[in-house]
Amino acid sequence: MSSNRLCWLDVRAAGAARAAVVEEAAHQRIDGIVADDPAHLAGLPPTVRKVLIPAKGKLPAELGEVDLVVVPGPTAARAKAHPSVEFGRLVEITDAASLDEAIEAARTERFSVLDFRDPTKIPLEIVIAAAAEAEGALITVAKDVEEAEIIFGVLELGSDGVLMPARAVGDATALKQVAGDRTGKIPLVELEVTATAHIGMGERACVDTCSYLGKNEGILVGSHSKGMVLCVSETHPLPYMPTRPFRVNAGAIHSYTVADEGRTQYLSELVAGSRVLAVDTEGRTRTVSVGRVKIETRPLISIDAIAPNGQTVNLILQDDWHVRVLGPGDAVLNSTELKPGDKVLGHLPTADRHVGYPIDEFCREQ
Repeated sequence: MSSNRLCWLDVRAAGAARAAVVEEAAHQRIDGIVADDPAHLAGLPPTVRKVLIPAKGKLPAELGEVDLVVVPGPTAARAKAHPSVEFGRLVEITDAASLDEAIEAARTERFSVLDFRDPTKIPLEIVIAAAAEAEGALITVAKDVEEAEIIFGVLELGSDGVLMPARAVGDATALKQVAGDRTGKIPLVELEVTATAHIGMGERACVDTCSYLGKNEGILVGSHSKGMVLCVSETHPLPYMPTRPFRVNAGAIHSYTVADEGRTQYLSELVAGSRVLAVDTEGRTRTVSVGRVKIETRPLISIDAIAPNGQTVNLILQDDWHVRVLGPGDAVLNSTELKPGDKVLGHLPTADRHVGYPIDEFCREQ
């Protein structure tokens, strides 16, 4: 299977909105535009794959600028008759026989477009597992953005790509967003601790996610939107309680964290169903869902640190030994044992924030 996460937009039902939808798709760097008429693919930039799915599998006399033709059944004979374009195989999965055909296509074809007619994702799981070592790209039909997000996550690997119908402007942007949710990378820096202080009682938030977090993974938390520290999940053993690898004891309720789409949110704003950015010590990210936030009154500790560029960072945590942050080399550091000179990992967002969104304006936080 391919390592790419392909986004194909089907404009066959876009009607009068087709031109605007195609323009947005090109701007969003959608990987492929799907049509049933070669004329609807004319003039697209070379960065967009021009995909033809002809009605009833019948090829038109002229293919124009088409790059890829997707048809039912084996493609070898058609590819030989039309050497100027690539061919892919379309399979509608409705029963065991058509599931076997989908597996064969996924294993042998350069491109396989699979249309699962039942809502269950078990057949897709079977195809992904059976074709895990194949070199071709597996494109799965999704009815909307919500289903596209699920398809990208099936068996953690997900389908290589999604083919989604577009009927209005905004569909291309939404598809690209869910395709990019799972992974990414942000720059982390080493921060040097300059001071710690016990500051008395206050409310802190534990963020319980719906995912297992890694030993070198947590969420970014900070008192200021332009400087955050990587707080580790409770995946490391404790002498008095079991590990809770879904949880981050994150910080005081006023603190910022990074949510999806690069927006910041206060810890106090997170609720079941919110989405936050999980980050590991290499800066790799994924979006995880929040299952619960526990806010309780606890003693608090304030940690000040400084970045190599002189920027100061503050983090306020529960004042307890078992609350930890991450340092260089996957070091797990107990918050109550931090001292000046210790190094922790953090992130320095470059933009100021307005209601959580980045904005280029003057803003001073202290």
